[in-house]
Amino acid sequence: MSNLPARIRDNEKPPRESIHIGREIVSFFFQGLLLLAPFIITVYVIIALLQFLDTLIPIQIPGVSILIIVSSITAVGFLSKTFIFGPLFNYLEKIITRLPLAKIIYTSLQDLFQAFVSDKQKFDQPVLVMVNSTSGLKKMGFITQHDLEQFNLPDDVAVYFPHSYNFSGNLFIVPRENVTILKGVSSTEAMKFIVSGGVTKMEKGMVKTEDNNLRDGE
Repeated sequence: MSNLPARIRDNEKPPRESIHIGREIVSFFFQGLLLLAPFIITVYVIIALLQFLDTLIPIQIPGVSILIIVSSITAVGFLSKTFIFGPLFNYLEKIITRLPLAKIIYTSLQDLFQAFVSDKQKFDQPVLVMVNSTSGLKKMGFITQHDLEQFNLPDDVAVYFPHSYNFSGNLFIVPRENVTILKGVSSTEAMKFIVSGGVTKMEKGMVKTEDNNLRDGE
C-alpha cells in the first residue's frame, strides 16, 4: 500500500464532505423521530383504547358502544348522589367489604381511583425528602398520609416515590423533619418530572421550597 501513488491512497479515504452529510442525515432522522414518535404513539394508544372500548358491547355501529359506556358511567355517578340510590350503593359496598378476598381487591382499587380522580386526591402534595444528609441526596415524591397514629408513628409521614419510566413506585415512612414541601409545583408537573426521569423541564422560578420542614398538622 505504501508504494501506491499518493493520489490513489487519498482516494481510498471517504471525503470529509460525505462524512459531514451522513452525520447531518442521521441528525435529521433522530430529530424527526423525536418530533413524530410521541405524537404517533399517543394517537396509537388513544385509537387502540377507543377500539377496545368499542368492542365491549357488540353493536355494529362504530362509536355507539363508547357512547353507551360513557353515558352509563355518568348516570351511575349521578344516581350515587341521589337519596334513593346512594344508600343502595353503600349497602352493596358493605356486602363486598365483608368478603375477605373481595374486600382486599375492592378497597385497594377504590383507594387507587380516589387518589387520582376523587375529591380526596392523595397525589396532590409533591415533596422533597432528605435521604442522605451527608451527601445531600434527596428524592422527590408525594405525601399520601400525614397521620400515622395507627402505626404508633406520630412523628412520621407516608411518602410515595414513583419510578421513572414505569407505572410503579415505593412507599416509605420518613420523619417529618426530612420532608420539604415543594411550593408552586402542581402534582401533574411533579409526576411528569419524576416519571420522565427528570427529563421534563419545568419553568424557571416555578419550584419553591418552604423554609421550614413539614410541620405537625400540615
